[in-house]
Amino acid sequence: MAKVMSNKLVIALYVLPSLLLIMGIIYIPIVLTGYYGLNQWDGIGKMVFIGLDNYKELVRDNAFWQSALHSLLLALFSGISLIGYLGIALVLSGKIKGANLLRKIYLIPMLLSSVAIAQLWMKIYHPTNGVLNSLLTSLGVDNPPSWLAEPFIVLIALFIPIIWQYAGFYILIYYAALKNIPESLMEAARIDGANPWQIATRIKLPLISEVIKVTVVLSVVGSLKYFDLIYVMTDGGPNGASEVMASYMYHKAFRSFDFGYGSAVGFFLLLICLVATYLIRKATASKDTIQYS
Repeated sequence: MAKVMSNKLVIALYVLPSLLLIMGIIYIPIVLTGYYGLNQWDGIGKMVFIGLDNYKELVRDNAFWQSALHSLLLALFSGISLIGYLGIALVLSGKIKGANLLRKIYLIPMLLSSVAIAQLWMKIYHPTNGVLNSLLTSLGVDNPPSWLAEPFIVLIALFIPIIWQYAGFYILIYYAALKNIPESLMEAARIDGANPWQIATRIKLPLISEVIKVTVVLSVVGSLKYFDLIYVMTDGGPNGASEVMASYMYHKAFRSFDFGYGSAVGFFLLLICLVATYLIRKATASKDTIQYS
């Protein structure tokens, strides 16, 4: 018994530093954010407890709900893009020439910072000297749009570089999962007369379904809290047309110096991410998982 207790103590001592780190950078800030949201505070002076007033104002804030809609659209766009990533991974996992080179090319955006990517795409979208408008002009388009200055198209203009930025990440995950499938299964299917489409849909995809579920959660939740590239390219403009929940939280806290309201927005964003994760897991759970959960 003494030896068992000694082993448990050693394990606890090994786990303690990681536990303290997680508490310090994740759980304690979450609790503090929820508490700050119950106060009126400019970030410097004395906090004044106002209860749920910030959250009541949040429910009535049309600007916040507009930013929430933009975040949901980005999440939907990102989720749909996973289909394209999966298709590319299926092609790269086959026996095609240049697969290794293509795999490295898709990983290039992952090596760049979000600021560098934002600067690159701002040059592409430049209304007069940008590559995109120069191409459209050469094709006969008289008045190409100002991609980052027109409210009706700015979201699409932002979604494209965001999807491009993370393409290599998801393709690499899918590619690694597909490569772990035993080749003997595909050989047996070919012997039985299965074509490539049947092998992909009836063997490969079911075997990597758990990986697909994880990527859906990562993509949707990551999109809901996305901030950096949008902040650099448009700062939520024009006139809030590209504002997302994370940038709205930043503007309220660090531009308007309303840290109480900004904390309420951040805490509400956390709740939305948790709900989205729960719904995705429920929607994609197998019957066995539901039965034993």
